[in-house]
Amino acid sequence: MKKVIDKTILAVLVASLLTGCAANTVPTAAPALTVEDTLAGISVREKVGQLFIIRPDSLDLALSQENINDSKTEGSTKLTDAMKKTLEQYPVGGVAVFKKNVVDPKQLTAFIKDLQAASQITLFTGIDEEGGRVARLANHAEFITPQYDSAAAVGETGDSKNAKEMGASIGGYISEYGLNLDFAPDADVNTNPDNTVIGDRAFSSDPAVAADMVAAAIEGFHSSGVMCCIKHFPGHGDTDTDTHYGCATTTKTWDEMLACEMLPFKAGIAAGTDMVMSAHITVPNVTSDGLPASISNEMITDKLRGEIGYDGVVITDALAMEAITDFFSSEESAVMAIQAGADILLLPENFTNAFDAVVAAVENGTITEARLDESVARILTLKAKYNLM
Repeated sequence: MKKVIDKTILAVLVASLLTGCAANTVPTAAPALTVEDTLAGISVREKVGQLFIIRPDSLDLALSQENINDSKTEGSTKLTDAMKKTLEQYPVGGVAVFKKNVVDPKQLTAFIKDLQAASQITLFTGIDEEGGRVARLANHAEFITPQYDSAAAVGETGDSKNAKEMGASIGGYISEYGLNLDFAPDADVNTNPDNTVIGDRAFSSDPAVAADMVAAAIEGFHSSGVMCCIKHFPGHGDTDTDTHYGCATTTKTWDEMLACEMLPFKAGIAAGTDMVMSAHITVPNVTSDGLPASISNEMITDKLRGEIGYDGVVITDALAMEAITDFFSSEESAVMAIQAGADILLLPENFTNAFDAVVAAVENGTITEARLDESVARILTLKAKYNLM
């Protein structure tokens, strides 16, 4: 992107010189590149790169997949020359920072700045900062931030202004370090008492309360200039399995989901959420393909886009989770997610294999370039909205 802009500026300057060098000539500023201009000016490989948000560690090809995906191992905390080279070869669209990538505020700010400087198109720089137990910075000893017990505690107040304040506060402090995307708020409805993975991450067991809180939280995030992502579509609240470790299922019908799970998602979409994250849960009474929602065309294209009417960016949940890796290779899940209607592939288990598989799928026609352009246009439009182009 930066090279494209440089060439545009050069062309304008050359044109000015050719038309004369009169002393009173006023230089003309280069016109801003549109999404269409950018899309037309990048290669298939660069387009495919925009579909990926990865861990920074994945840029270090010397690391094993086990090391990269294990939150307890030492993480990448600075950009090395080898990582820069990988970013040139695999020009991804974003990175997601985890606690193991963070030392202190100064380090994090420098790390994000260096990653952005090394990327031709500005990166999504994301983090899971929900407030409560899922908060990479608030739960880090070196960061002094506002503290929140949980989304559920905010929901229990019954006042959506508190959810807006939480979103504004969290968005405000993560943006100080160069982070521009929060994988929050959680739009699940906590209806299953045996659900340990969601629980108090959801605002409420009452779908109407959850809907009000989700919409208000989005307003708060946006007031701080940070993008947000509601999750986990079509609703992880009525499951009893953690998809990090296995397949989760809900037996609800679509009508039941419309009366409960869909209310917060509809409210979040109406409030202008920037992304919707699809979950690795199967819904056998809604879809016939037997696939997790994150790679199901019936769930993403037919239900989310068709019936709910959402035309924004769809991002998968992390594709390195065992609900996916137990059944599909990195290559398979990446291609299937794009075919299903997803736009962004979050944290594939082996991102280079996944990346190369999507490139090959476009080149051999398994994924049409028109389908690729559809997702890249959504992504670039979102980046342009936040002045990231």
